[in-house]
Amino acid sequence: MSDTELIRLKPRRIRVVCWASAVALLVVFSLVATSLTGATGEGYGTFQRGDQFAMVGLGVLGALGILLFTRPRVEADARGVRVRNVLGSYELPWEVVRGVRFDRGAPWASLELHDDDLLPMVALQAADKETAVDGVRALRRLHQAHLSRLGGASTHP
Repeated sequence: MSDTELIRLKPRRIRVVCWASAVALLVVFSLVATSLTGATGEGYGTFQRGDQFAMVGLGVLGALGILLFTRPRVEADARGVRVRNVLGSYELPWEVVRGVRFDRGAPWASLELHDDDLLPMVALQAADKETAVDGVRALRRLHQAHLSRLGGASTHP
């Protein structure tokens, strides 16, 4: 394993689902916006052009909210691992990582840290099956290579 190897991991299924959902939501809100015309009922109010724009705007905001779930990524190299989840990002050197876990029944993999914390890696989801397992194996190889370098450095002055 070379020191320059860079591993980039992203979820696959959730990205497809999120993009399809965002487009569908935008279409639905646009259709609703075009149907907002005339009186609001038996009252004095009427739908105006601004109401239609507001509905489209709500659709755009909803679609952007859904697309937040396409944000997770994991990047790792010989120096450490960078995890970006839906909300929040972390950059950790391999020295603070005890292991890479993907427990049976867990929705995603996680990093076990030396201070007994678990850092979820939402980018490695169980729904992606073999792709996620391959990603976990690659991260474990990088972590093991780091541990080997530490062991080799401590036995040779």
